Amino acid sequence: MKPFKNILAILFVGLTATVNAQTQIDKVCNEIATATSATRIEKDIKKLVSFGTRHTLSDTISSTRGIGAARRWVKATFSEISKECNNCLDVKYVSDIVKTDGRRIIRDTKVVNVMAIQKGTKYPNSYVIMSGDIDSRVSDPNNFTSDSPGANDNASGIAGTIEAARVLSKYKFPVSIIYLGLSGEEQGLYGGKIMAKYMKQNGWNIIGVLNNDMIGNIHGIDGVIDNSTFRVFSEAISMKTTEKERSRMRYYGGEVDGPSRQLARYVANLTNKYMTNLRAIMIYRLDRFGRGGHHRPFNDAGFTGVRIMETHENYNRQHQDIRKENGIAYGDVIEGVDFKYAAKLTAVNCLTLASLALAPPAPKNVMIAGAVQPSTRLKWEDVNDDAIIGYKIYWRDTTSPKWQYSRFVGKINDYTLKNIVIDNYFFGVASVGKNGAESLIQFPRKLIPKGL
Repeated sequence: MKPFKNILAILFVGLTATVNAQTQIDKVCNEIATATSATRIEKDIKKLVSFGTRHTLSDTISSTRGIGAARRWVKATFSEISKECNNCLDVKYVSDIVKTDGRRIIRDTKVVNVMAIQKGTKYPNSYVIMSGDIDSRVSDPNNFTSDSPGANDNASGIAGTIEAARVLSKYKFPVSIIYLGLSGEEQGLYGGKIMAKYMKQNGWNIIGVLNNDMIGNIHGIDGVIDNSTFRVFSEAISMKTTEKERSRMRYYGGEVDGPSRQLARYVANLTNKYMTNLRAIMIYRLDRFGRGGHHRPFNDAGFTGVRIMETHENYNRQHQDIRKENGIAYGDVIEGVDFKYAAKLTAVNCLTLASLALAPPAPKNVMIAGAVQPSTRLKWEDVNDDAIIGYKIYWRDTTSPKWQYSRFVGKINDYTLKNIVIDNYFFGVASVGKNGAESLIQFPRKLIPKGL
C-alpha cells in the first residue's frame, strides 16, 4: 500500500493536469464562440440571393444567374479563404449525373457539390463536417426559371458554412474539417447522396456531420419571436445497427443512444457551456414530421449526422412563389433573415467542429457489467494516442435526455463505479485529450465476458 502522502501527491498531479487541460480548451472555445460575424454572413446571403434562382435545374452558363453562377461563387469564396490561411483548404467540386426520376428531376442533371477540406495534422483521414445547401426552389418544385431567392432556405446555411471556414481556418487541428456546399437538396437530397457515396468509396472516417438547413429565421408561423433557442434533430440509432444489436437493446438499453444522438448531446453541451443566451433543444426524431434534410443521406449510409436549425419556422417563407395574398407576404426573401441569429448558430457549429477536431479518437469496444450487483463496471479498449490524458465516464437517469453525471478516471481502461446500480442509469465513456477536448461519448454495446 502506498503511503498516504504519495496517494495525495498522485491525486494532486492528476487534478492539476485536468484543470490545465480544461483551461486550454476553454480558451480556444471562448475565442471561437464570439468570432463569427453577422455582417459577413449578411453579405454572403445577399450575394447568394442576387443569383435570382439557385434551383438545381436552373442556368449553369450565366455568370450572374442560376445554380452554376452560385456554385462557382461558393468555390471562389472558399478559395479566397484558403489564400488567407496559406492554402490550408483543398477546394474542389464533387459531382455526379442524376438521371431523370420523372418527379423532381425532369431531365438528366449534373448535381455539383462544393467541398473545402482543411486537412488534419494527425488524423487527416478522419473528418468532421459542416454542410449547407446551395440550391433553392419556389412553390412548384420543377419551376427552375422564376426568382427563388432562398434567403433563409438555405442561403443562411451555406453562408454559415462559409463563415465557419473563415473562423476555423485560422487554427490547426489534428482531425480534418470539411466545409460542404450541397446541391440537389430540394429535388431529393441528391447532393448528400453523392457525397455519402464518395466518402464511403474513399474510406473516410466520418466522425460527424452537422447539416445546417435554415438557421436565420426568428419570426415563427406560430407568432413566436425567438432568437434564444435552436433545434438539433437526431435519429435514435444508427442505420448500421444489426438485428442482434437491436435485440440486445430490449435487455440492456441503448434505444436512444446511437451515434447521432450522442452528437446532438455534444452540440447541446457545448452550447450550454460556451454560448450566451442560447439553448439547444434536442428533437428526438430524424427530422421534422414527414420532412427531410441533407443529413439523412449520411445517416442512411451509416454515418453520424444531425440537423441544426431554427426553432420557429415560417412556412410562408418556405418553398413559396414571391407574392402577396390576403395581406400576407409569401416568399423566402432577405427580410426574413436575422443575421445575428445566423451568426450565433454558426458559432455553435464552429464550437462543435473545433472541439471534435481537437479531441482524441473515441474509445472502442466499450463493455459493461453489473447485473445483480451494487456497482457498475465499464471496460474499453485503450486508445493508442499520446495526446490522451485519460477517460471520462458519464451516466444519467434512464429518462434524462442529457448526460447528468461524470467522473474523470485517468488513463485506465477498466473502472468500477462503486454503489451506482446499473439498473437505474445509462452509461458512456469518452476520451479526454491533454488539451481538454473530449471525444463523442460511446455507449456500451456489449457485456464484459465473465472472467475478463
